[in-house]
Amino acid sequence: MTGDQIVIFDTTLRDGEQSPGCSMNTREKLEVARALVELGVDVIEAGFPIASPGDFDAVSQIAAKFGDRTTICALARSREDDIAKAKGALAAAAKRRIHVFLATSAIHREFKLKMDKSQIIERAISSVKLAKEFCDDIEFSPEDAVRTELDFLCEVVEKTIDAGATTVNIPDTVGYATPSHYFKVISYLKQNVPNISKAIISAHCHDDLGLAVANSLSAVEAGARQVECTINGLGERAGNAALEEIVMAIRTRADYYKVHTKINTQKLYPTSHLVSSITGMKVQRNKAIVGQNAFAHEAGIHQHGVLQERSTYEIMRPEDVGYAGQNLVLGKHSGRHAFRDRVVQLGFSLDDAGLQKAFDDFIALADKKKEVYDSDIVALIENRMDEAADRWKMISFHTSAGTSTIPTATIELQCEDQPIMCDAATGDGPIDAVFKAMERIMELSARLEEFDVRSVSEGKDAQGEVRVTINVNGRHYQGKAVSTDIIDAAAHAYLKALNKADSDRRAPASGATASANA
Repeated sequence: MTGDQIVIFDTTLRDGEQSPGCSMNTREKLEVARALVELGVDVIEAGFPIASPGDFDAVSQIAAKFGDRTTICALARSREDDIAKAKGALAAAAKRRIHVFLATSAIHREFKLKMDKSQIIERAISSVKLAKEFCDDIEFSPEDAVRTELDFLCEVVEKTIDAGATTVNIPDTVGYATPSHYFKVISYLKQNVPNISKAIISAHCHDDLGLAVANSLSAVEAGARQVECTINGLGERAGNAALEEIVMAIRTRADYYKVHTKINTQKLYPTSHLVSSITGMKVQRNKAIVGQNAFAHEAGIHQHGVLQERSTYEIMRPEDVGYAGQNLVLGKHSGRHAFRDRVVQLGFSLDDAGLQKAFDDFIALADKKKEVYDSDIVALIENRMDEAADRWKMISFHTSAGTSTIPTATIELQCEDQPIMCDAATGDGPIDAVFKAMERIMELSARLEEFDVRSVSEGKDAQGEVRVTINVNGRHYQGKAVSTDIIDAAAHAYLKALNKADSDRRAPASGATASANA
């Protein structure tokens, strides 16, 4: 491989989850963590343990399950109780890291912390030393580093390395930097911090100006050897640097960057779609690397070129990122073994029970569709994963609509082992009536804010994917479902979102909220 290895620090489960509507439960976090381990990330920032009991539990379970295979990291403010919570959550991990942060920019010192420079340095040193008592691998982030005076930033970095930090992260917390600006900040630290060689410099960039990936790659050019990123670029506001874009830029332009990662790139596409399915945040069609159009060629001259020689218009092969396209692979006469092989090739790891359920769904779909594509199989599996832990299940529904009738829906839902509940409602159309009937049964009032429909594959008999975003008491929840019947897909997507709201209603979130430090 070419040059130094870049440490890939994935913060999908921490910073990515802070994206509105992307909150995940512990089961979902464990599923994403499993995918990240298989992807080959070096560090998983599993959460912010003091934020809530749920976050603490998720970090603890991820540490216990995967802490012998990759480094599990927990975030903590420069406070004794935060660090104590991080220690507790990471106790079961053989490979563990505490990530401590404290704002350093003038605007944060004056308006948020009400602390002067000497107090900042004192707090930073003491918190790093406190974390160091628990493990050797300590990361320190001077929050809003790129808007911090360079001489003060150098002092903070030097003192925290002396105190025991093995990684120093230089966050562009508000997405303010440009590539040349960020390059100069990293270069200045390398030239002016006497002990900088004792720590790895990390880049963590937000995408407010659409420059997160460009800035991160600039940092690599300047000497940073860790990049902090998220699957699909999830994160607060406009998001974080996208892991898949950084990894493939480094791989595709190894001649230029002269570094490498240990990411299994064939897992990028499956991991992207798993995260999209769990969070309900769809990947835009023209998204680099993992978007539906990333390897599509419509212009005639492009199609001709690709047929003659792929490299004329493709700088990456679809198979290099695990792309699941429109290849027709199976039909209703295909056996269970052939189906299992294809599921594995598509990047999924299912137990026997999960495989049987997916196969049953496949057979049912094959009876409805003439042609079953890879993307159909991916959608079926993701759809089943989405429904696995929901309390409320759809038993049946019936709709009636037309130009001369009032749209009506009758719904049957069941909550765990309780008796089936039935209700009916009218609406502006059959889908609206279905939504209202569900809300009546679950005693939840929701406002529909987004409703998107797309075709999973091609043809009139294609599965339709519906994604919804709802607002319940000021919080956003997302749901996604697929079916050859759009009303059915809409009903299950809305039920998924309502289940998330119901979960929060039963166990309201509590505790601190991490700022977009890193």
